[in-house]
Amino acid sequence: MSDIVEDTPTTGQKFTAELLGTFVLVFFGCGAAIYSGGNIVSTGLTFGLTVVVMAYAVGRISGGHFNPAVTLGAVLGGRLPWNKVGIYFAAQLVGGLLAGAVLFGLGHGFDGFTAEGNMGQNFFGDQNPVAPYAWWAALLLEILLTAVFLWVILAVTDERNQINAVMGPLAIGLTLAMIHFVAIPLTGTSVNPARSIGVGVFAGTDAIVQLWLFVVAPFVGAAIAGLTYPILFGHGAEPVAGSGLNFGGGRKGDQFVPGNYEAQWNQGQQGGWGQPGAAWGAPPQQQWGQQPTPQQQPSQPQPDPYSTPQAPPAQWGQPAPQQQPPAQQPGQWGAPQQQPPAQPGQPSAPGHWGNPDGDDDGRTQVRRPD
Repeated sequence: MSDIVEDTPTTGQKFTAELLGTFVLVFFGCGAAIYSGGNIVSTGLTFGLTVVVMAYAVGRISGGHFNPAVTLGAVLGGRLPWNKVGIYFAAQLVGGLLAGAVLFGLGHGFDGFTAEGNMGQNFFGDQNPVAPYAWWAALLLEILLTAVFLWVILAVTDERNQINAVMGPLAIGLTLAMIHFVAIPLTGTSVNPARSIGVGVFAGTDAIVQLWLFVVAPFVGAAIAGLTYPILFGHGAEPVAGSGLNFGGGRKGDQFVPGNYEAQWNQGQQGGWGQPGAAWGAPPQQQWGQQPTPQQQPSQPQPDPYSTPQAPPAQWGQPAPQQQPPAQQPGQWGAPQQQPPAQPGQPSAPGHWGNPDGDDDGRTQVRRPD
């Protein structure tokens, strides 16, 4: 199998990956909310599945954020430098707006379609279709849910977590789904400013007025999680330069690090998700198809008991002992033997086949068969 050359994604590729991932998330997630009549299960699972699919698809390029709150949590958690924030935010906002525009256009395929209040937008207060829900409760709910979401993301992408290489995207997607199961009847579930803005600007004046809460709350929740995760659980790796509250230190610098965040698992360790030839759960230095390291090879070959016996090696400063050629006599194989007494400071010689008892002069003697 040919080797895969590891390329460093360009800024344009990262922008495209984040734009595409956010577009898919908003289009399918909010589309499910619109066309399923707000069904909680189908909407929640659709949002979760889109994260799983797109994280596997383009996560190796950008890290698979698809959410400005995730990007902020990654920066404050030491996984991404601040100078990447602008390009990520721009891509995510454009992707969300494009998805909202496409949903807006497709909705007009129905006669009498009205976008106001029918775009899968978020809500609180008297805009809640079930019952009025207080703004402060909606604010606290979105902060809490976003913090939980970011704690899970930072945990499963921690290099110390052994399941992240394979199961990370699935765990993140299931977390987003269960968040929707709880919050859809209360706020429509945001935890993502790009998702809220993308469809909110097409959903009428009331939805636009309420957008502030669904921008502020996810950012606050992400900041809480990003700052507290290293305090609660420690850094899996030294923070990248220019991340967190440190704008200068760090050992990794601003270069591309494979596995840097979310879908690029293991924070640069070999064998992470997306690495060629990686064996899940194998040590970083040994992958499938590779030979063991020299330390793993036997230090010396095993002796052959049926080979011709060799004289012991001469010690430093002493002449090598002479070896008599072994006599080939029938009937002597396996006969009792006795080792010659070892002289002081010298190792005893290995036993010779057919060595008779009473060999006191240190030489090998052979008795006649009669």
